[in-house]
Amino acid sequence: MVTDEIASSIKTLHIVKEVLIAAPADVVFQTVLEPHGPMKDMKMKLEAWPGGRWFRDLGNDAGHLWGHVQVIKPPKLLELVGPTMMSYPVASHIQYRLTEQPGGTLLTFTHQAFGLIEPGLEQGVNKGWGEMLDHIRTAAEKKRG
Repeated sequence: MVTDEIASSIKTLHIVKEVLIAAPADVVFQTVLEPHGPMKDMKMKLEAWPGGRWFRDLGNDAGHLWGHVQVIKPPKLLELVGPTMMSYPVASHIQYRLTEQPGGTLLTFTHQAFGLIEPGLEQGVNKGWGEMLDHIRTAAEKKRG
């Protein structure tokens, strides 16, 4: 049974961002699978198969599990589930949906979460995901050939 105290502290997070990238979907999808910007500096790794881990590899069997691959359908869809960067009771669902359009690929990014989310987290996470999408756009557009 959930007590009133616990129920009142459960929060949700909902972020949706769209970016048009001047590159084909296969190039954008491959770029999504690579760490960029702060994610690269944090030594993030993604095992790109169903059930694969998304984690921070600190070496010597140390690190932080951010999630698992729930769905992977190249070059259109990647879904990850797990606590992401939060080391407290939280369940997150992250989705990258790619749709080819005239002039490139529309990348729709969604991050939804619920749990004991700390106050003020959404603002920082929203900014961080925006920066990461800018890195993906820049890298994919350089690769497009």
